Amino acid sequence: MTERKTPRIVPLVDLRSASLRTPAAAFAADTQIVATGLLTDTQQRPLRDLRISVTDRCNFRCNYCMPKEVFDKDHQYLPHSALLSFEEITRLAKVFVAHGVQKIRLTGGEPLLRKNIERLIEQLSALRTVEGRPLDLTLTTNGSLLARKARALKAAGLQRVTVSLDGLDDAVFRSMNDVDFPVADVLAGIEAAQAAGLGPIKINMVVKRGTNEHQILPMARRFMGSGIVLRFIEYMDVGATNGWRMNEVMPSAEVVQLIHAELPLVQLEPSNPGETAERWGYADAAGQHDQALGEIGVISSVTQAFCGDCNRARLSTEGKVYLCLFAAQGYDLRALLRAEASEADLASAVGHIWQGRTDRYSELRSALAPDAGSGMRRVEMSYIGG
Repeated sequence: MTERKTPRIVPLVDLRSASLRTPAAAFAADTQIVATGLLTDTQQRPLRDLRISVTDRCNFRCNYCMPKEVFDKDHQYLPHSALLSFEEITRLAKVFVAHGVQKIRLTGGEPLLRKNIERLIEQLSALRTVEGRPLDLTLTTNGSLLARKARALKAAGLQRVTVSLDGLDDAVFRSMNDVDFPVADVLAGIEAAQAAGLGPIKINMVVKRGTNEHQILPMARRFMGSGIVLRFIEYMDVGATNGWRMNEVMPSAEVVQLIHAELPLVQLEPSNPGETAERWGYADAAGQHDQALGEIGVISSVTQAFCGDCNRARLSTEGKVYLCLFAAQGYDLRALLRAEASEADLASAVGHIWQGRTDRYSELRSALAPDAGSGMRRVEMSYIGG
């Protein structure tokens, strides 16, 4: 007798239009916040990192992000008029930088699908931190268009890229991207990025138990000593459409243990405050980090919350600010932009939004039942980037 499989029910929840009002105090003359680069939230976390989504479109249909059952041929993407223009993005980025942002990451969807993205990169690369230094300007991509765009991205001022790659086995990779895209083309894009000087390159592998955990060691072997940092990410309960279950999460500790058994590792210090990845270096015969062999990282947002020093804000493609990857609603800054708000008003609005930030979802999730997070309404990762 053939066992009948229970179909996966995917909730259809569109939270793109949900938004919070900018705190009214932001516009009161006696409570305006001036940008000094010293802004902190209620947990004394500074604002240092801004993730900017430039499109809600993607040419992959990875089931942990944009499952084909929801994002099908009839899915309604945001109209172009709803998207922030490059000039609007740059204007808001300038405000965030004045408040202390030192790093900007362009995300999507797939950011390389945004037409003339190089022009935005040119504008952002001209910005300077409050200390007068160039921004750390980077971009996360699925790599599908990287081979043809790498040189232009570098010429425009992009410093480095992070590439999403969930396995080296072509059948596994085609199955996970669900559009039959070959892994060889992504590897060619990584090589093109290296040749163009977009480095150090990072590669992100989302590990989903029962799907691609057997690709962990091949990935580690492939990129050890290549100058590329490979990072393993726990499968997260982002959004409401990926059918997340705790039993499909492979804890980072298991990933490290698996690699260490074949390729000895030694733990390294964090590279920066607020770093999401725990760093592990490949060890030499004496048990010391061999820099020539490089390192890996593990991002443990499910099993080891790192909310305590999270310094990231996220700007959606239609101008909403989200204070957590797991947030349900964002603050609408596009309305202020298009109402011709002054620079002082924009700075005060961002200041009040961040100053009132209390978000620490991953820490709270750890106190819940194992699958408690899976039914909560949250914005989709494809909308605000990872």
